[in-house]
Amino acid sequence: MAEEVAVRDVVDTVLGFARTLRHAGVAASPDRVESMLVALGSLDVLDPGAVYWAGRLTLCAGPDDLDRYDAAFSAYFAGERPRVPRPNARPELHLTAAAPLEPGSSDGADDPEAPDLAVQASAEEVLRHRDVAELTPAEREHLRRLFALLAPATPMRPSRRRRPSAQGPVHPGRTVRRALRSGGEVTRLAHHRRQARPRRVVLLVDVSGSMAPYADALLRFAHAAVRARPATTEVFTIGTRLTRVTREMRLRDPDRALAASGSAIPDWSGGTRLGEVLKAFLDRWGQRGTARGAVVVVCSDGWERGGTDLLAAQMVRLRRLAHAVVWVNPHKGRTGYEPLTGGMQAALPSVDHFVSGHSMAAFEELTGVIQRA
Repeated sequence: MAEEVAVRDVVDTVLGFARTLRHAGVAASPDRVESMLVALGSLDVLDPGAVYWAGRLTLCAGPDDLDRYDAAFSAYFAGERPRVPRPNARPELHLTAAAPLEPGSSDGADDPEAPDLAVQASAEEVLRHRDVAELTPAEREHLRRLFALLAPATPMRPSRRRRPSAQGPVHPGRTVRRALRSGGEVTRLAHHRRQARPRRVVLLVDVSGSMAPYADALLRFAHAAVRARPATTEVFTIGTRLTRVTREMRLRDPDRALAASGSAIPDWSGGTRLGEVLKAFLDRWGQRGTARGAVVVVCSDGWERGGTDLLAAQMVRLRRLAHAVVWVNPHKGRTGYEPLTGGMQAALPSVDHFVSGHSMAAFEELTGVIQRA
């Protein structure tokens, strides 16, 4: 019996790791997962090195999968990839290989004996706080891998349905029925509690020209949110018109999802008519249920080509419908920023949470804001 439980635990662990790989962009097909299980049958599953190489040799289809595999292995098993001596071995922490520190960027940069691990860890931490608009192409590629591993939490709401529980209010019907089965004597009280259900999240991403340096990162965050809860997450792009890209964002591979979204968006890097576009969203989608009781996240710098009175009126409408309104402005992360644009001045009175969205650390903070909202 114990042996069967151990085998089942190994299978469940491998299946969970394969799901993580697929989220990271590695096509870990069922036949490759089966090959890994066969390989582990001849190895010591408690040896991290054996598990690492068994998965790498069976689940990766080519050189392009190796970096994503390393990142997923480190994230899933909560540790660094095993240090197995091999000729021509890859760097130990590939996550930072694409974003090396420049000379003099840390206290230990001039120390030739400083450990590579410390330098690489410092590089990753620096990258997490760097402004997305200032990254090099290599650093942007590294950031895409981090987005592939991002798992935004889902806000929950109490539903009307209740389920049996060890604590909570007494359920009279179940208590009486249980007493009748025992001769009419109440031997134990039956309790129940409200069942939590996911709350809808709606993301409105500004793809106008002023938001071009941040549009890719914001859409990757939206893809991660849709990947986490595809049934309760909606994504729209806003600029000079409103475009629903939820279906494109449901593609598993983030690069394919963004490419499909780019083909569907007719006003990429155009102007901004926030008031008109927000009115179109509320008239067609929000008033009919999409925004009701939802956490609505508006990602924009607040530049408005039209009048701000219309934007202010539509933000009031949105606040009445939504459970919470979160405004993400990448410029808020800059030192000395003040929301002085007309669009921000009109929107802020109806905003519950005003956050920045300029770096990976800011996106991680945003996931917590959405969950707590």
